[in-house]
Amino acid sequence: MVNVPKTRRTYCKGCKKHAIQKVTQYKTGKASLYAQGSKTQKLSLSRRKQSLARAIGTKRTHAFNILFYSHDFSILSSAGKRRYDRKQSGYGGQTKPVFHKKAKTTKKIVLKLTCNTCKRSCMHKIKRCKTFEIGGDAKSKGGVHG
Repeated sequence: MVNVPKTRRTYCKGCKKHAIQKVTQYKTGKASLYAQGSKTQKLSLSRRKQSLARAIGTKRTHAFNILFYSHDFSILSSAGKRRYDRKQSGYGGQTKPVFHKKAKTTKKIVLKLTCNTCKRSCMHKIKRCKTFEIGGDAKSKGGVHG
């Protein structure tokens, strides 16, 4: 079990000195739209974009029209997926093996350190562990219990 204090005094790149930083556990966010196996969603873009012109000698911004091919960003149209769906269709149940043997029993813990003065945050990776606690009671060595 890993026990981490709620605050930590470490170097802050924003303040350029050691400062007290608040410690929280970093949680991964939602999967990306472009991630494999994500559900079909349309990508919303505006039709015009204001950007710098690439011509020689111009420093002005111009409005450009955006042309984009709107298609679903999932992997549903690949040949392997089509082949698998064809094999699965009809009677006979599951045709290919489904993986159940999960090897890892631990997770890599990532701490998010947020500076109290400048509010800059940085990530700090620590080792793998099964149980993780922030600001728990410290264990006393050889103390009298009672």
